[in-house]
Order: sequence, then structure tokens, then C-alpha cells
Amino acid sequence: MSFHRTLRPARLRTVAIAAILAVTGLLVSTSQMAFAHEVAAHATGTGGAKPVVVLEHGAWADGSSWDQVVRILLGDGYTVYVPPNPLRGVAADSAYLHDFLTQNANLAGKPVVLAGHSYGGFVVTNAAVGDSAVKALVYVDAYLPKRGDTLKSLTTAGSCFAVDPTTVFDFVPYPGGPPGDVDLYVKQSLLPGCFANGLRASEAAALAAAARPLAASVLDEPSGAPAWATIPSWDVIGTNDHIITPAAQLFMAHRAHAHITQVSAPHLSMITNPWIVARVIECAAAATS
Repeated sequence: MSFHRTLRPARLRTVAIAAILAVTGLLVSTSQMAFAHEVAAHATGTGGAKPVVVLEHGAWADGSSWDQVVRILLGDGYTVYVPPNPLRGVAADSAYLHDFLTQNANLAGKPVVLAGHSYGGFVVTNAAVGDSAVKALVYVDAYLPKRGDTLKSLTTAGSCFAVDPTTVFDFVPYPGGPPGDVDLYVKQSLLPGCFANGLRASEAAALAAAARPLAASVLDEPSGAPAWATIPSWDVIGTNDHIITPAAQLFMAHRAHAHITQVSAPHLSMITNPWIVARVIECAAAATS
């Protein structure tokens, strides 16, 4: 057998992607190699039109958490939107995103890859139900809830949030909410080691200062019918996640029959490992065409 065969451009791109995944410590399966080949075909124009990518941030964050992934996707020719997550409730936040997806004239007639981080997994799971334009779901260090699941029920032992909430959050009333509801702010002293482990101390401190609150009532609000039951899904799991334990993420991912990518990363893998997250999104995009 000759080893001097000239590799075609698509094959070279596949090899390059596989090399990137390997040197970053990613666990690459045969199926993931197939997805890498799909990315290569898509990038070289043999697939269909690129879908639009919509990214949903989680709690105690904002759209800027996706900045590095956005730059990579834009550089690869994707149209990207990062709508705000109101962080008021599972039903309310999901309705907000659903309206963005279905009422936005810029998205009309275009296939969509919808990605969610952390609590954003609850939102995309509910918002995509009944939207035929959403062709793939991508979860990043995220919850993949089934009907009836809550944030509290899926945040299991081993999570730094699965403790007495008074030791984790500062409670601040907000106007217009349900009686007795409050906003939950993660204590600034706790967020760097719990939420943002693996980041530089200065970066983690800045995230702690700017963290947006989540309404306390969200913790016990049940999820509805899951979109992942009918829409193919992908999942990036950070094996150093201190918020949603890797075991809990794997359980949810297997339950949703998601394509799983594990990476040595904390809860914010889209910040620490943006290339891997972007490539998984592109694999999902390639599978839609």
C-alpha cells in the first residue's frame, strides 16, 4: 500500500480538525471523526447552505460569554445571533427565545442550529418545541431537562450549588415579580472557584462583578416537553465542571441520545476552549445540510 497518495483539500481539513481535537485532550470517537468529515465537506461547499447559529447564554452571565465562539463562527462564514436571556423563568425565557426564532424576519426560511449554555439548556429545550426551522440543538456544559425536571432536581450532589443557598447567593428583591420572589446573585467570593474555575483570577473576578442574577422562583419551575426528543442534539461536557457535575451531564446527554464530546474544561468551556465548542456547533450544522 502506498503512503504517498495526495490528500484532497476536504481530507486535509478533516485531518487538521482531528489533530486539533486530539492535542487539546478531547476524547475523539469514531462518530466524532465522521462529524469532522461532515464539517470539512460543509466548509468546502459540497453541503447545503450554512444554517444560522443562535446562541443562548445561561444564568449569572450574558451574551458576552459566547464572544470567542462567535468570532470563530463568523470567521467560518456563519451568521450568528446571541439574543438576551431575561432570566425570569423557564416558561417566560423560553417564550422570549421562541418568539425571537419564529418572529424574526432575518431568520425566516432559514435552518437554525440552536445552542445553550448551562441554564440556557432549559431555555433551548423548551423554546425549540414546535419550531421546524431548528434542525439541531447543541448543549454546552448545560442542562438537558425532560418534562418535569427542575434546576434544583438536576443540580446534584457534588455541585458547589447543591448546598444551603444562603451560603451561595445574595438575595435581592426585584419589582414586579411574584410575591416573595427575589433575585439570586452568586456571592463574588464564591463565583471564581465555583463557576469560573480554570480562568485567570482577574478574569474570574471581572465575571463575578458583572454576573446577572436569576430569579429564585426559576429553581423550582418545571421544564416542559423536550425538543431534544425530536431534534438531533450535541453536547459538550466539561470534565472539570463544578456547577453541573460531569456525571449528571453524561446522564442527561445519554438520555437525550446526544452526540457527546468531553473536554478537560470547567463550566465555562466556551471561554476556555472556544475552538472545540465552535467545532462541535459546526459539526451539528454540517449534519443539518
